[in-house]
Amino acid sequence: MSRKTTPSMTMEEMTTQAKAGLMTGVGKSVKHESAEKQVSGEALYIDDRGEFPNQLHVYALMSPHAHANITKLDVTPCYNVPGVRSVITSKDVPGELDIGPLLPGDPMLADGKVVYVGQPVIAVAADSLDNARKGAEAAIVEYERLPAALDVEEALAQELFVTDSHTQKRGDSAAAIANADHVLEGSLHIGGQEHFYLETQVSSVVPTEDGGVIVYCSTQNPTEVQKLVSSVLGVPMHNVLIDMRRMGGGFGGKETQAAGPACIAAVFAIQTGQPVKFRLPRREDMMMTGKRHPFFNQYKVGFDHNGLIEGIDIVVSGNAGHSPDLSRSIVDRAMFHSDNAYFLGNATVTGHCVKTNTASNTAYRGFGGPQGMMTIEHVMDSIAYHLGKDPLDVRKANYYGAEGEGRDETHYYQKVEDNFIHEMTTDLESECDYQARRKAIADFNASSPILKKGISITPVKFGISFTATFLNQAGALVTVYTDGSISLNHGGTEMGQGLNTKVAQIVAETFSVDISTIQVTATNTEKVPNASPTAASSGTDLNGKAAQNAALMIKERMVSFASSHFDVSPDAVVFSNGIVSVGDKKTMTFADFTELCWFNQISLAASGFYRTPKIFYDHEKARGRPFYYFAYGVSCSEVIIDTLTGEYKVLRADILHDVGASLNPAIDVGQVEGGFIQGMGWLTTEELVWNDKGQLMTAGPASYKIPAVADTPEIFNTRLVENRTNPEDTVFHSKAVGEPPFMLAISVWSAIRDAIMSVAEDGEIPHLPSPATPEQVYHTIKQARKGKSAADFSL
Repeated sequence: MSRKTTPSMTMEEMTTQAKAGLMTGVGKSVKHESAEKQVSGEALYIDDRGEFPNQLHVYALMSPHAHANITKLDVTPCYNVPGVRSVITSKDVPGELDIGPLLPGDPMLADGKVVYVGQPVIAVAADSLDNARKGAEAAIVEYERLPAALDVEEALAQELFVTDSHTQKRGDSAAAIANADHVLEGSLHIGGQEHFYLETQVSSVVPTEDGGVIVYCSTQNPTEVQKLVSSVLGVPMHNVLIDMRRMGGGFGGKETQAAGPACIAAVFAIQTGQPVKFRLPRREDMMMTGKRHPFFNQYKVGFDHNGLIEGIDIVVSGNAGHSPDLSRSIVDRAMFHSDNAYFLGNATVTGHCVKTNTASNTAYRGFGGPQGMMTIEHVMDSIAYHLGKDPLDVRKANYYGAEGEGRDETHYYQKVEDNFIHEMTTDLESECDYQARRKAIADFNASSPILKKGISITPVKFGISFTATFLNQAGALVTVYTDGSISLNHGGTEMGQGLNTKVAQIVAETFSVDISTIQVTATNTEKVPNASPTAASSGTDLNGKAAQNAALMIKERMVSFASSHFDVSPDAVVFSNGIVSVGDKKTMTFADFTELCWFNQISLAASGFYRTPKIFYDHEKARGRPFYYFAYGVSCSEVIIDTLTGEYKVLRADILHDVGASLNPAIDVGQVEGGFIQGMGWLTTEELVWNDKGQLMTAGPASYKIPAVADTPEIFNTRLVENRTNPEDTVFHSKAVGEPPFMLAISVWSAIRDAIMSVAEDGEIPHLPSPATPEQVYHTIKQARKGKSAADFSL
């Protein structure tokens, strides 16, 4: 009863193959598992799924007001539009209306009141998207407008918050500032960011015979969508199956906000008994969904003549939008990262989640960390300009010290272990020839009246783990078939970042087989239940460990069987490059060995599980170890600006980044470069603009500008730290790579500010908000020149 798919091999051939290196295991630059399909267009996304003959399409009518009571709602005219099958309002939801992820505040459809422009008021299902739109626009809705909170500073002054505020404190910052030689204080507006994933929010729902649904959803959080769909339908979670093969981008935007379209489509599917698809057009997606939180941060810092910080007060205020969503955790992370790589011995950090009448802001790559880091980097530059020093010298003077030196503990009392940011900075400073370039830039600026250059090196110290401790868990299902092929399913989601490839490499390494024998199947809530979202850079850390756990369980069973069957010690059973050797008694292919195990009734499937050790955080005491470890990075950016127009170009970027023992260097380098460019867009071109009515005016690519190919630095050098592994017991001692590189782009913003400093008069310190659009750069140049325009200067 043989079912081998590989031809039999001689002992010599097996030995030769076993000695050959495993080319697709851990540490190898294996190509992305979907790369060829994505390039050719064969990769299937939700909108590519074949449609049923009776499938319905959904369109949601959005609120035109930021804050208003609904005084009249008549959907009868909607049914006069040909093709309209059903219309639902908040009254038609069979279960719970609120779909807030952690705290209430997010009704699936507006219930008597609207709280932001773009909020779904009614939803219409029709035989086409065009007919659904026409049907929605036929509804009669009347409003009584109410005062709206649209300015974050005004809302902060009125103490309009969506959750309680939080404070972290170490030492006595007030006394330290009072006794310092120098004191600076100020504030910084930090803009939000649209996720601009290529695939907008979309769900396709098919009703089942038992009153449940199958939901094909583009989401980073299948379990959360399952939970909320079951909640709005009023059915148990086992009646809801979520299937997610891949997303066309996520970046955090599909962690909580994928639930709305899924829930609305599910209600229609149960109501009509027909398959339903809800895909948001780009404009509606941008208006209806939240962004990266804009922040308004304030600081007061005391420091000595060398630029060493002696005391600092920081207040970070995230614009949460109209509801809590994940704002508490995001503002917490901004607070955790208000130190970045710098020791703050006397520090008070306060965080507010400010309520405004805008779309509820949500997770985005970095999850508040970038907004927290921006303030301290702004402070470092300001200290340097105030003292007439090189900003790099001020940064290095304030770095965390080695363990045991007394400068190794954060303001939330976590030890900064395995800190090698000093060595990384020295390495990059030398490699990119920073000192010579800084001198050359000074000479250039002295002789160039219009074009000015700037350069900056900035560090990154980013904590890895969910700040909500309970989310640091994952599951996986590994099945080995009798032909030696392997099916792998885990709770993580693939959004282009290469998670499936890395987890497959981990399983391939564990069994010592080629990755081509492994098929990663769609994320499925029936196969791996209760999974955490793919976020917080922890996708590989968590799911890779869970998959490794499952594979090791199967492998241990196989080894135990071989040891007993062939009467050898377990150590004599060796898996090597698709070959299994049992001492000197037997050598066979992995496929043959698998079949032998099956014949002898050995279980070849296992569910793995992993939870991150060591981490905790006492929110009441504001202390703990919220992060399992830190990932480090350093970047150097050089820019040139036109002082007449404010336009600029990034000439060169040099990056040195820490990923521990890389699981896949090619994918890791791609993540570093992609994160840097996305971060550069956030800090330069990506400007979100609302009018005085609360309407988003930059609701499409015509007005919202993400970085393009021409924005890439002309010279772009990226290198991973070599010969350094993660001291913690992560999967093969690697480190997370998703979010940390994003913040490397702060060096671009800092370099622009450095270039502006070259035209500053009378010690004026440039105040540069983010994003630093050309208009903003021009106004900052004018401010640095004491209000004079370029025409006032001899050319």
